[in-house]
Amino acid sequence: MDYDDQLIAPGFIDLQVNGGGGVRFGDETSAEAIHAITAAHARFGTTKLPPTLITDTPEVTARALEGGRQARSRRIPGFLGLHLEGPHLSLERKGAHNPSFIRPMTEEDLHAICGYRRASGFLLTTVAPENVTTEQVSALVEAGVVVSIGHSNATAATVSTYLDAGASMVTHLFNAMSPLGNREPGIVGAALDDGRVYAGLIADGIHVDPVTMKVALRAKFSPGQIFLVTDAMQTIGTSLREFELNGRVIHRNAGSLKLADGTLAGGDIDMLASIRFVHTVVGVPLESALSLASSIPAKAAGVDGHLGSLKPSYVADFVVLSGELDHVDTWIDGNRVVHA
Repeated sequence: MDYDDQLIAPGFIDLQVNGGGGVRFGDETSAEAIHAITAAHARFGTTKLPPTLITDTPEVTARALEGGRQARSRRIPGFLGLHLEGPHLSLERKGAHNPSFIRPMTEEDLHAICGYRRASGFLLTTVAPENVTTEQVSALVEAGVVVSIGHSNATAATVSTYLDAGASMVTHLFNAMSPLGNREPGIVGAALDDGRVYAGLIADGIHVDPVTMKVALRAKFSPGQIFLVTDAMQTIGTSLREFELNGRVIHRNAGSLKLADGTLAGGDIDMLASIRFVHTVVGVPLESALSLASSIPAKAAGVDGHLGSLKPSYVADFVVLSGELDHVDTWIDGNRVVHA
C-alpha cells in the first residue's frame, strides 16, 4: 500500500462502547451484533473494543456473557472482550442507568464474572463501593478481571481501600461520581492523586469542559494516566435521531444524547473525533493525543504486551490518517477492514 504523506498510528482502543451502527449491546447480544458494533467503530480507527453492557437484568447479563463467548470463538475483528458497567453501582450516581436494575453483587454474580474471565478472556467491570465489597474486588482481580470504580459517591478514603484491593481504573472521570471538593476530594480527587489508577475521559466537550480536561491532564501522569473513551451509543455511524434505553427515550441533538430530564445518556462521538477534539480544542500535542487512545488504554487494560503500539511482534492493528486527521484506512489483525 502507498501511504506517502499520510500518518500511520496504532489502532485506537476504546474501553467503553455501548453500541454503534444502530446496535446497542444489551438490546442485541449475539456475535453478529458485536460485529456490527466493532465494524461501525472501525470506520473511525478503533481496532479493539469491549462492547459495554449498561446496567440490566441478570438474564440480559447472562446473554451478554454468552455473546462475548461466541464473539471470541468466532474471532470477531475488533473484539477485545466485555465491559460490564453495572449493575453493581450507586443509586445516588446512577446517571442514565435504570435504578430498578441496580443491586449489590452476589456470590452468583461474582462466580459468573470470574468464570467468564478465566474461560473467555478480557473482562472489565465498573462497580461502586456502595454495592461491592473489597473482598469481592480482590476476588475479581485475582481472576484477572480489570476493576474500575464508577457511578459512585464514595469518599477518597474509601476509593483508596478499593485500590488497595486491586481496583485500577476509574470510569468516565468527572461524570457520575463524587467531585473534587475542598474538604472531601471524592473519587475525582483520588483518581487525580493516586498513581495506581487509570482514568477514562469522555472528550466531546459536553460531558467534561475543555478547561477541566486540561487541569486533569496536567495533574494526572504515570504510572496511572488518563485515556480517552467515547461511551458511544448506537448512533455512531447512523442518522438516528432518537432511540430507547430500557423503555426510556433518548434524544440526539447537537452531539449530545439525553433523557427527557436532561440527563446525559452516553456519548455521540467516535474515537477519531475525540482525538481531534483534545488536539485542536484542548491543545494536546498530536503524538500525545494519539497515545490517549492507544498505548495508554492498552496499559490500563493490561494488554500493552501485544496491543496499543507499533512494535515488532505486536498485533498489526493500525489506522492511516491524512494530514488533516481524516480517516483513510483501518487495519485489524493485519487485515485491511476499512478504506475511506
